[in-house]
Parts: sequence; structure tokens; C-alpha cells
Amino acid sequence: MVHFRFDNSYAEQLSGFYVQRSPDPVRGPALLLFNRQLAGELGLEADSESPLDLARLFSGNELPSGAVPLAQAYAGHQFGGFVPQLGDGRALLLGEVLDVQNRRRDIALKGSGPTAFARGGDGKAAVGPVLREYLLGEAMHALGIPTTRGLAAVATGEPVFRERPLPGAVLTRVASSHIRVGTFQFFAARQRFDQVQQLADYVIARHFPELLDASPEERYLDLLEAVARRQASLLARWMLAGFVHGVMNTDNMAVSGETIDYGPCAFMEAYDPSAVFSSIDRGGRYAYENQPLIARWNLARLAETLLPLINPDSIDTAISQAANVVERFMPLYEAEWCKIARAKLGLAQSEATQDDIDSDIDSDIDLARDWLKLLQEHAVDFTLGWRRLADAVEPPAEGSAPLFPTPAFEPWLARWRRRLNRQPGVAAEAACVIRSHNPLYIPRNHLVEEALAAATDSMDLLPLERLLEVVTDPCRDRPAEQRYAEPASREFTACYRTFCGT
Repeated sequence: MVHFRFDNSYAEQLSGFYVQRSPDPVRGPALLLFNRQLAGELGLEADSESPLDLARLFSGNELPSGAVPLAQAYAGHQFGGFVPQLGDGRALLLGEVLDVQNRRRDIALKGSGPTAFARGGDGKAAVGPVLREYLLGEAMHALGIPTTRGLAAVATGEPVFRERPLPGAVLTRVASSHIRVGTFQFFAARQRFDQVQQLADYVIARHFPELLDASPEERYLDLLEAVARRQASLLARWMLAGFVHGVMNTDNMAVSGETIDYGPCAFMEAYDPSAVFSSIDRGGRYAYENQPLIARWNLARLAETLLPLINPDSIDTAISQAANVVERFMPLYEAEWCKIARAKLGLAQSEATQDDIDSDIDSDIDLARDWLKLLQEHAVDFTLGWRRLADAVEPPAEGSAPLFPTPAFEPWLARWRRRLNRQPGVAAEAACVIRSHNPLYIPRNHLVEEALAAATDSMDLLPLERLLEVVTDPCRDRPAEQRYAEPASREFTACYRTFCGT
């Protein structure tokens, strides 16, 4: 049996924040995927376990020693409307382990049966959404984007009934924690601010221990700012990977700063700031370009729950203090965005204004934004556009084919090359920097759908495994695997929609 070093602080310290519930047994568990690299990080010794033993364990048929399965309570704003009770309707936190670096990690099942928060749902999951979350989480991790990750995917041998019967599955998900903005909202909406404070103290101890020495007058405002910084960093990484989450409700915003809940998500192909892929986002609330603004809006909702803690004596003062933090979110985001964009452009460091530099030199952020305008105007693939800059570090030889589709790119490329030449190093070094910060491979939407269809319709996992292999090493050129770098047809992208995995 795989040995879990459980240390279940959430269950032990936050009584009243969850409902205990055991997973439903499944008829025919069969292992689809097992993340041995992640298992090693967690200190789980699974090499001697058979696929059947792993399937029994990660389907919920056998509970590991020390597990305390529970469904967490939370509320949330969904598309702007507040729902006072949501909670884990089909997920169970098995417990927490301290990994090999002594980091606390949640291990949870998703699709393991209905809980007290199921709201009439069956609590199950289908193979397609389970494999999508596993694949997308691993791809995001490989891109250096904080994320929950899949430890295992197990087929249940039972159908789930949606528009048509589909094969069922259970995902085992690993996270720094599953605490959301909506977790705070659940208790604040009920005016249970003693529990809001209990939760805030727990989050500080678990995720922001550097705040433990702060005075009570500063601690909760500092917590809000710490969450803001994590979210600013996360959103900058999303945006510069071309990632569209699709459903940024407050119950899908983890205070740890990890990406959580891969439902109607997708990566852009041709650069389009208004890109929406979610079938339920008819108004474009969660469009690509809106994501930083929505993160700030969600942060404001978190701030509302903390007001009585920020200043118990004056709500007006608390509002003013919290508003200042929320207003600083966009500058934090812009700074993170510029730092990452600079690396993607091959620039080693920022360029300060100096007497020997012409006063009309553009800032790096203007250079990056003008690049995006060109990508948009000429419908250039977002991922490949950035990547091909590595081949454009030096002007092309006369007579060679242009890297970009129109001479309109040349003035910008000349500006960029001048900027590169003002930093130390040689062109080859800049090209290496660009290739190391710009993936060649992302989970292309048509390839994701192709892989999920094969798994769903015939339990053929080979397309998924091949795609997983490529996107988990996204910057290494694979000349024999060029189909994984090629965009879908415009016709496919124009009508592509994703769906919540319920």
C-alpha cells in the first residue's frame, strides 16, 4: 500500500468548515494515468504497486491510512452573481502531506460521488474532463505557471450521464491548498467573522508565514496584499502564455496563487484580446483581455470579507485601507507582466534612462505592447510569434523568406534589434534566452480534443500520452513532432467552445 505521510491541519484546526464524507466505491477501477514524478515530490513510494492497486487507491475504493475525507464549504460569485452556498459537490479532500521539501500539499479526489454540497448533482466526472484537467495542469506546470496538478486518473468502469452516456473517471488532484476567495465569502455572508478570522489566521500560517510576526493591526491587511501579489504574478503568467481560464468565479480563485479548476479553458492561437472559449460566457465577462480586471474584482470581494478584521473600530478606515490595496493590484500586475515580457523579448534587464541614450527611446513595455498590436493586426499565432523572435534576432540574409507575414513588422523588428544591441552579450545568447522563455508547444485545442475523443470513445490513451510528452517539455525543438506546434485551422478556432466538466 502506498504510504501517505498525512498531517491533516485543515480537518484538525477548522472544524465547521467542512462536511466529512467517504468516496463512493466504483465498479471497475482501472488506472489511466499516474504521475510518478509528482508522486516522488510527495514522498509516495509507489514503484512496487501494481496498476490495479493504484487504481483501487486513487478511485477511492481503498482509503489510505490517515485519510480524513471531507468536502470543503465555500460560496462564490458566479458570473457576478453571489451564491451563498457552493462547496465541494463532487470533490473530497483526503488529507494533507508534507512533501520531500516539507511543503504542505492537499491530496483530493474529484468525481468521487455526491456530497452535502452537490445541489442535486451526481458527484461524478467523465473521462474527458478528468484527462483535460490532468493534461492542462501538467502543461501549465511545465510552463512555470503555478497550478494544481494531477497525481492520478482512474476510470471507474461506470457510465456517467450527460448529453449522452460517457465513461466515468476520478481525478486525484494535488494543490498547495484548496482554499478559495469563496471560502472566506461563505462565512462572511453569514456574519461569522470569528470564523473568517480563524480562516485568515490559518491561511497566514500555511501560505504566508512571513506575516506571523505582523501586529494584529496590520496582519489582515498584509494578508490581502500578499494574496494580491500572488494573483498579480499568476495573471501575468496566464496572459503571456495566451491562457484563457474561462470561468474566473471567486470560488475558482485560490488564495495560494495557483491555477485551479480547468473547465472551459483554452490557449489562444491567433492573437485576439477578446478571445472567449467558454460555452457559458456569452457576454465575454471572462474574455482573455478581461482576466486581470476580473482578478482585481475578485480581490475586492476578498477584501470585503476581511474588513472587520482590518480595522474593527472603523469600517470606513478599513474600506479605505483595503481599497488602497485593491487599487495597487494593476500596477503590481503591470510590473510582473513587463518583467516576463522582457524575458520573452530576450532582454536581460530593464533599461534605465541615461544621458547617453536618446530621449525618444521606447520603454520595454511599449515595445512589448506594440509587438502584441502587430500580432493582433496580422492574426499571427501567439505562441509561434513569440518563439520565432529567436530566429529574427539578426536581420535575415538577403533573399531569405521573411519570418513574419508582412513588411509591416520590419520597423518594429528594427526597434527591437536596436534595444537588443544596447545590452551586453551576443545575438546567440539573446536567441537562447528567447527560446528558453517562449514555448514551441502548448496544448493546442484541436489536439486536446483529438486526444480526449480517442480516450472517451475507445479508451485509446496513446494520443493523450504523446501530447502530454510534448507539452511537458515545451521549449525543446522536436523536428519530428512539428504537428504539435502547428495551429488549428481558422475554421476550427472560430467555432471552438469548451464546457464545464460537470
